[in-house]
Amino acid sequence: MPAMTAEAGAEPAADVDVAVIGAGFAGIAMGHRLKEEGIEDFLILDRADGVGGVWRANTYPGAACDVPSHLYSFSFFLNPDWSRKFSPQAEILAYLERAADELGLRPHLRFGRTVRALAFDAEAGRWTLTFDDGAEMTARAVVSAVGQLAEPNWPEIKDLERFDGPMVHTGAWDPDADFTDKRVSVIGNAASAVQLLPEIARRARSVAVFQRTPNWIIDKPDRAFSAWEKRLFRAAPWWHRLYRRASYLIHEARFPAFLSNSLASAHTRRQLKARLDREVPDKGLREMLTPGYAPGCKRILLSNDYLETLQRPDVRVIARRAARMEPDAIVTPDGERVPTDAVIFATGFKAVDFLSSLEVRGLEGETLKAHWAGTPRAYRGVAVSGFPNLFMIYGPNTNLGHNSIIFMLERQAEYAAKRIAALIRDRIRIMDVKPDAEAAFNHKLQKKLARTVWAGDCPSWYKTADGVVTNNWAGLATGFALTLAGDDAANWRIER
Repeated sequence: MPAMTAEAGAEPAADVDVAVIGAGFAGIAMGHRLKEEGIEDFLILDRADGVGGVWRANTYPGAACDVPSHLYSFSFFLNPDWSRKFSPQAEILAYLERAADELGLRPHLRFGRTVRALAFDAEAGRWTLTFDDGAEMTARAVVSAVGQLAEPNWPEIKDLERFDGPMVHTGAWDPDADFTDKRVSVIGNAASAVQLLPEIARRARSVAVFQRTPNWIIDKPDRAFSAWEKRLFRAAPWWHRLYRRASYLIHEARFPAFLSNSLASAHTRRQLKARLDREVPDKGLREMLTPGYAPGCKRILLSNDYLETLQRPDVRVIARRAARMEPDAIVTPDGERVPTDAVIFATGFKAVDFLSSLEVRGLEGETLKAHWAGTPRAYRGVAVSGFPNLFMIYGPNTNLGHNSIIFMLERQAEYAAKRIAALIRDRIRIMDVKPDAEAAFNHKLQKKLARTVWAGDCPSWYKTADGVVTNNWAGLATGFALTLAGDDAANWRIER
């Protein structure tokens, strides 16, 4: 049956060929590739009121991308008019809105639809999707495009409910939050914190930054594009693509720095340590801000003003966690009371808990959570044995530390779309990756990951509590593309 053509936000159809969960970069890439394969009977479902994913949710002051704009965009929908080398949140969201329009995806979008459960019917060869209001629909194939950075991570702090002031998470920002002339405590010091803190420090009376682990900081070579540069991108698409390709190759060349004990890793560490020595003259603060792990073990952060902000007289770094709350203060484990009027949680996302907001039941009723037993894994990052006709975009081990995730999303969307097209065309009831193929792929992958800095001794959202790297790919982005491009028909169990 053809997909409904009602405006986005209408009730979803009862049955479709393909249901895509999530309307961020991954969902839009998936929708585009489905159309490229000639598939029109699909819906893209999102719990928000518009496209964008994390770029709709993350509206905190200073929110921006740390990958160059022309690389952090679709290869099939180039934008010659990026205002800056590193785009701010609002501009990225506007780009995704235009993409949804110009790629013809609006008729397929349904907003305000939160999927809570997926259950596979092996006899029918269909997934049943259950929404938070109890409504249901079915699909021959489901694509999870919810991403790794979708569910905000709220830290466990005792007596959190006792605090009287406003509390907000960077991943669920309150646009009405006002921090003017307030004593603000920022819990966390990673990617969102380095962007947010300089903005908040300019408004607040004082800021206390609760840091559990320091981060390596590098310069962010940001600048505005001139009018003539944008005209050239627009007038000469070949130059635009060459510029983008050069940016990709420059970033690919940085991967050796993420190999443990490599010369590139040692050189990177010397450079970043020299910057700290140069820009933070206070020895005590410098020691507090110097990581004890290799650069890249945790995400390397880009900022030109974070270190400067931490040295303001009205900003204090507290190298201890927040243990408990009082109505007007945060108390550290050693009993220090930090007076506070407002709290900002810059504590990231539940990145290793893939599809944590969904209950997914595959063959024999087994849940995906039970199947993974705390260690998410997938075949080529896209499929899981025992969960037929289900594909993931930005699934386990598809994140990068050195290049653009958009490249990775496109490769996964292409891979999934081709298999879904075969499923529909050949009237396949079950398309399930074989368990031995999944196991062999992950065994080889983990051996490679063991040689990277991500397996090092540092807490990060790249790995589980027991040290298994579940989020990152083990090599070049180009290597991932070649992996997905290889013929793997023998690794799938097909029932028509």
